[in-house]
Amino acid sequence: MKIGVAGSVGRDHLMTFPGKFTDSLVAGSLESVSLSFLVDALDIRRGGCAANIAFGMGVLGLNPILIAAVGTDFQDYQAWLTRHGVDTSHVLVSETLLTALYMVTTDTELNQIASFFPGAMSEARNIELQPIMDKTGKLDLLVISPDDPEAMLRHSEVAKEEGIRVAADPSQQMARMSGEEIKKLIDGAAYLFLNEYELALASQKTGWTDAEILDRVGVRVVTLGSKGAKVEEKGKETIKVGCAREKTKLDPTGVGDSFRAGFIAGLAWELDHERCAQLGSMLATYVIETKGTQEYRFTRDEFLERFKEAFGEGPTADVAEHLVHFGFDS
Repeated sequence: MKIGVAGSVGRDHLMTFPGKFTDSLVAGSLESVSLSFLVDALDIRRGGCAANIAFGMGVLGLNPILIAAVGTDFQDYQAWLTRHGVDTSHVLVSETLLTALYMVTTDTELNQIASFFPGAMSEARNIELQPIMDKTGKLDLLVISPDDPEAMLRHSEVAKEEGIRVAADPSQQMARMSGEEIKKLIDGAAYLFLNEYELALASQKTGWTDAEILDRVGVRVVTLGSKGAKVEEKGKETIKVGCAREKTKLDPTGVGDSFRAGFIAGLAWELDHERCAQLGSMLATYVIETKGTQEYRFTRDEFLERFKEAFGEGPTADVAEHLVHFGFDS
């Protein structure tokens, strides 16, 4: 399966606050909130939704095509992604801007406050899908993750016109996009990825009910935090998958992206949706155990052993036959 992953590539500045944000919030005064948090640590890591998703797919043995606008500082990041199985040959490199910057502070409860500066990502609206497909061949699936909103809508329109299945993942751009823009992105998507809050926000902004949103897409995948995820398809029983047990909860940044990477890898392997969600859950568990979105490591045997502990022997056998090629160095 030929899969394109469109969206952001960024540098993550990850900070840790040794307390709870909620202890500094005053009821009745939130309309004039003005706070500063003294953090304990700062880690700078590779990130960006599309890059995180593509990286996860790459280490599982796929070769996703990254469709993104990056900055003049992308060379080392490009080498990293290429080494881990991602096709970066079609990215748009800005002549003047730096790669996007994501700044996030995490408290002891794993709550987060974040800001995102788009930088070169603002040029993603200049990317045309057709010239890319002229070189790679027609895509079977296009993942549209958070990106310049104009680029997201344009990619969605072109893909649907060309009969390419779309996996819509608006997530962080839900706050920025209007209800009409969200409608255009969601309507007709083969897959829609959201968390619980984003689903409620989508309903509020579009005016569509929960059922109406489900009617507009082929399959809806809703992540539920520590409760796992559910996969919904009209006329079929909802599939619920729990989280694989984590060794520690270090940093939640990138967990949703890695879940999507695992799920889409399962689609590429033509596994059923339950196995796809289980793959996503396992990969997400590795991410929450590490600082940074692409710092996790495992061997094939380690991955399958933990997968078996979480989901059993039958599901593990289904996954093992596809987990042949591996994107890690060792």
